[in-house]
Amino acid sequence: MADVTIVVATKDREEELRRSLRHHTVPVIVVDNASSDGTAQVAVDAGARLVRLGSNLGAAARNIGVEQATTRYVAFADDDSWWAPGALDHATKILDAHPRTALLAARVLVGEEGRLDPVSGGMARSPLGRPMGLPGQAVLGYLACSIIVRRDAFLGVGGFSELLHFGGEEELLALDLATAGWGQAYLPELVVHHHPATQGRDHRWRRRREARNRLLTAWLRRPLPALAQAAAGSLRTPEGRRGMADAVRALPSVLGARRPVPRAVAEARASLDGY
Repeated sequence: MADVTIVVATKDREEELRRSLRHHTVPVIVVDNASSDGTAQVAVDAGARLVRLGSNLGAAARNIGVEQATTRYVAFADDDSWWAPGALDHATKILDAHPRTALLAARVLVGEEGRLDPVSGGMARSPLGRPMGLPGQAVLGYLACSIIVRRDAFLGVGGFSELLHFGGEEELLALDLATAGWGQAYLPELVVHHHPATQGRDHRWRRRREARNRLLTAWLRRPLPALAQAAAGSLRTPEGRRGMADAVRALPSVLGARRPVPRAVAEARASLDGY
């Protein structure tokens, strides 16, 4: 069996979780963000290890699952996604053979028809190239449900930020791993199936949250001209302007937390702007 654990963070999604858990073929840790429905019981009934939280930590709940895992590698899945058969076995072999690679991102196929997720298409066209020693195209962004990480590397950079909560939380992790000298690669032969709900999702709220987190990430890690560029981009849409207001409200709590990335990482990230 592959030396990997799947971590799923969820909240109030019992039907989605019931469907996805049956597809997992390695041990699963479900971190329940204080659900008020039957989500926790679904996890128990499926044989997953359950961690129940008293409050909603958002994406940072995954960190607790990684801490609980005892395997060298941890793969993430959403409550509506799962890894294709054989993908995790192949991924662990790749990571074994590339000790300076901390993270592999898979190709995400959406829905019953298997549409390529646009984020996966973007990673395939990444201008970052393939540095020597990396098993695939270099990336500085991905979908959390499509990644497998080296547990120690993930925990070493602090995992996902509790401040960002949810929505575009992956960029800060990518920048922190790159700053620590870790490689991150897209491997299209790894496949994740994602079946998001088509109804009941507030896409405007999601865009607003992503704008907020993009600005906060820029403040925390990117050069100030990049922050200004991100702010200018946010002004173009109503959701972006609301996200900027949210970021300004959160800024006092992170004024002293700014740690700009090294020049090489900043330049790599800048090459992705507008790509």
